[in-house]
Amino acid sequence: MVNIRLHKTLPYVDLCMQPMKQLNQILENLASAENYLFTLDDLAGALPHMKPGAFKALLSRAHKGGVLKRVCKGVYLYPRVEYPAGLVLFHVAAKLRANAFNYLSLETVLSDAGVISQIPLNWITLMSSGRSHIVACGDFGHIEFIHTKRKPADVAEQLSYDSECRLWRASVELALLDMKLTRRSTDLVDWSIADEFV
Repeated sequence: MVNIRLHKTLPYVDLCMQPMKQLNQILENLASAENYLFTLDDLAGALPHMKPGAFKALLSRAHKGGVLKRVCKGVYLYPRVEYPAGLVLFHVAAKLRANAFNYLSLETVLSDAGVISQIPLNWITLMSSGRSHIVACGDFGHIEFIHTKRKPADVAEQLSYDSECRLWRASVELALLDMKLTRRSTDLVDWSIADEFV
């Protein structure tokens, strides 16, 4: 019998179990309302003994069987725990670009502050040091990343950390500046309210 030692932070898993049962056991032990999203790397790390082809087939079976819900490419949700449905897009954005500089801005920040209305539902906007890209997240909506060349030090004084969203958030003043620099439409901006923040 092959003895493979899993990472010490993972729960004990009997390697003689069927792969689907192993995955179920790992997710039941690790998942919570705080930790309900898993990247491919997270899942592969939990099952290090599986070959890539078998791992891919297992994820497909887990998705079809309702054990995991695919949110977008590379990110899965474990639906058997209570999770904050209104925050899924924000948490996915934080996972997708964990190694980049990102902050909530543009229409998302301005809408939350009451400066604009009528933005698309289930659509969040972030400035990112990564490339501009729109990520489709199925029923949850869309995440729009807009590239910025700014460094954290350039805007640090106008950012605050939003612990619920797990992301940095621009001030209204910075969000308005980002709208101008990225040439976004400001037709929906209520300037009588916006001027209070500038």
